[in-house]
Amino acid sequence: MEIYQTEEQQVEAIKGYWEKNGNMIIAGIALGFAGFIGFNFYKDGQLEDELATSDSYQALMEESTKDKAAFTENASKFISENSATSYASLTALALAKEAVEQKDWQGAQTQLLVAVDKAPSDGIKGIASVRLARVQIQQEQFDEALATLSKPIPESFTAAVEEIKGDIYLLQNKTELALNAYQVAIASDGLATSPNLQMKVDDLATTVNLTTTVPVAK
Repeated sequence: MEIYQTEEQQVEAIKGYWEKNGNMIIAGIALGFAGFIGFNFYKDGQLEDELATSDSYQALMEESTKDKAAFTENASKFISENSATSYASLTALALAKEAVEQKDWQGAQTQLLVAVDKAPSDGIKGIASVRLARVQIQQEQFDEALATLSKPIPESFTAAVEEIKGDIYLLQNKTELALNAYQVAIASDGLATSPNLQMKVDDLATTVNLTTTVPVAK
């Protein structure tokens, strides 16, 4: 590194360096500053879009309690326009609920498939999958329902999944498989959310003459 012995030499050296590199330095600063502004502008714009989508979703949910027909129409449009957001899945779940209340099982299934596909988290996907299986049972699509439940679902849904499997097996007259599924559901603390589980086990155990071998959950 060159050592300058006088202030005049230092000044002349700085002048020379600036003449050679000044334009590059200015351009670099300008680009960096522009990039900083652009990044923050992008983030601000993104936040505004998210807030607008959130507001639209809240308005839809309020509408669902006041005007069912308008909600159905507007919700479908909302999903189409916001398919890349988490609100698409939540809106599809709401539409499926409306369809179930009307016993429109095919419509409910269509919306639940959207909810599963667009789910922003494993938890939401689990909820949608369990509801989808129940709707498929209503349509007697037993194999499809079992296939739905065979896909990865969070462990916290084990009791619900096994109880639904038990219901399917029972409808297929596969009593031993049904009993086993119900017992797994109970072992997974299923009685906490479905008190009728024990009754299902007891009734089924009597039917297949296995009363003495079926443990009673406490």
